Amino acid sequence: MKSYKKELWFNTSSRRQLINITGEVEKCLAESQITEGLLLCNAMHITASVFINDDESGLHNDFEKWLEGLAPEKPYSRYQHNGYEDNGDAHLKRTIMGREVVVAISDGKLDFGPWERIFYGEFDGKRKKRVLVKIIGE
Repeated sequence: MKSYKKELWFNTSSRRQLINITGEVEKCLAESQITEGLLLCNAMHITASVFINDDESGLHNDFEKWLEGLAPEKPYSRYQHNGYEDNGDAHLKRTIMGREVVVAISDGKLDFGPWERIFYGEFDGKRKKRVLVKIIGE
């Protein structure tokens, strides 16, 4: 069995952003030369997420409104966590959206359902953060 590891780095210009990283993950898969196996992709920061969904702008706006309704950024005093930081909402948003995805690899490709894409979700941005891609298989 072969193993491959790569870190992807992101530095968003805004506090919250959804980025389609499918192409970058597919490049990792090609580099790995693994054709059958599993791919793990996870955010390595507690205020960021990796998840699978449709790449549709209306849906992305819906995510923003839904998450902000569940865990509004302000007032900062709403969160006990916000003593030295102002990102209590980002921790909750990450919990809702998830830490990682696992995708089957079949015939050298990500084995997706229709419209599935991998996204990096940033909820407390404007600084450098990493995503781990780990692939195992043959």
